[in-house]
Amino acid sequence: MIRLVVTRLVFGAVVLIALSIFVFGLFFIAPGDPARALGGDEASAQLLAQIRHSLGLDDPIYVQYLRFIDNALHGNLGFSYHSQESVLTLIGERIPATASLVLGGVVVWLLIGIPVGVASARSPGSARDRLGQGFTLVGLSFPSFVLGMLMLFVLYFLPRQANFTLFPAGGYAPLSEGIGQWARHLVLPWFTLALVNAAIYARLTRGQLLDVLGEDYIRTARAKGISERRVVYKHGLRSTLTAIITQLGSDVAMLLGGAIITEQVFNLQGVGALAITAVTAQDRPVIIGVVLLGGTFVVVANVIVDILYGLLDPRIRLA
Repeated sequence: MIRLVVTRLVFGAVVLIALSIFVFGLFFIAPGDPARALGGDEASAQLLAQIRHSLGLDDPIYVQYLRFIDNALHGNLGFSYHSQESVLTLIGERIPATASLVLGGVVVWLLIGIPVGVASARSPGSARDRLGQGFTLVGLSFPSFVLGMLMLFVLYFLPRQANFTLFPAGGYAPLSEGIGQWARHLVLPWFTLALVNAAIYARLTRGQLLDVLGEDYIRTARAKGISERRVVYKHGLRSTLTAIITQLGSDVAMLLGGAIITEQVFNLQGVGALAITAVTAQDRPVIIGVVLLGGTFVVVANVIVDILYGLLDPRIRLA
């Protein structure tokens, strides 16, 4: 188990290095000039040359990359071209909003998707099963930005016309303002991010659990007189969790993309909003920092998935 985790960490480090090389190379292929973006359209050639020299952009690409790696190993991802603030500081200020959105969204969609899938699988073909499949169909049909705007209309604009407010229209309240305010600002973003994924996990749980409940060991457990509830939750769902965790590990890579859209709908000033601003302004150090943050997030999430595999499957833990 330890060997597996160490192998994953080493592989993750290689992935991050490859990702940084790719992003660096992409900047030199893609159109756009950070010096021009800073100096303006009417900047003289001399001024542009001075800006490039001050930013180190006139050095060969391999020199710039090695300088970046050396600084990164010392905890320095550089400074924003526009604000001159540390990239780590800029990202650190935005991480709480994005982390709150993503982690809360994952919890919400698991708390909705898995129970709906289990309820459907326990009574296939019943009204409850059809209701669960209807939820899946509706959830998969709504793009997250449409769902977000619909939630704002129903749960914010309509109540305001009646002179009361259920939830704020957007913005992020840090935990320092109280857990109630923090959660109140995130309820709508959580459900916006979660409902589509909850539909996916409901369908996955239903399909996997139906397969497991047809296995011989499940029939044996029922023949022994074990209660149906215990058969489903102790024996059936435990085997299904492996597939759910596999799916969760794959979905982590797409979470930040979904979070960017949700942040824009609800005006959450998170990492996604920072990335959009940096891309628009051609702020390369910030873009690279955000990309590496996303890569690190995926690597760490996959290590956690491997650990959970070991806890659920003794064969992996003992390998």
